[in-house]
Amino acid sequence: MTKSRIRNAALTTICLAVLASCGAFRNEGLDPDAYTSPKSARAKANGSLFDIFKSGDAQIKVNRFLWNASLDVLDFLPIQTADPFTGVIATGYGTPPGGGPAYRATILISDPALDARSLNVALQTRNGPVSAGTQRAVEDAILARARQLRINAGKY
Repeated sequence: MTKSRIRNAALTTICLAVLASCGAFRNEGLDPDAYTSPKSARAKANGSLFDIFKSGDAQIKVNRFLWNASLDVLDFLPIQTADPFTGVIATGYGTPPGGGPAYRATILISDPALDARSLNVALQTRNGPVSAGTQRAVEDAILARARQLRINAGKY
């Protein structure tokens, strides 16, 4: 009985020693910040895991005028998912006000600037992707509406 306890204690001690020594063999060529997310880096800096869930210093990297303009222009499409933190709006199929084929859209707003490069729109019908002209017309409508919203916000 005592031999099995001694053996279990020795095995546990060896396992803990091996596990503890794993941190000693770091590859100096790796950049530790290259594979950490900003939230985990912020948690390391503040020293608490619960700092990730604090919303006081969260920054949204999406242009609000592009976001609202996308929702205004494509208001005939039912929204399936909308994530303002990543800038993705995914819609279901919907028919435009004048009739015609049903469309589905996925919008990505990738930058806080009010710029055409910040907006990516992917339109699709039930038969496949739409023509480049139709997609460009929707992008232009969203950008024009975003400019209108920005001008109106500057008046107040």
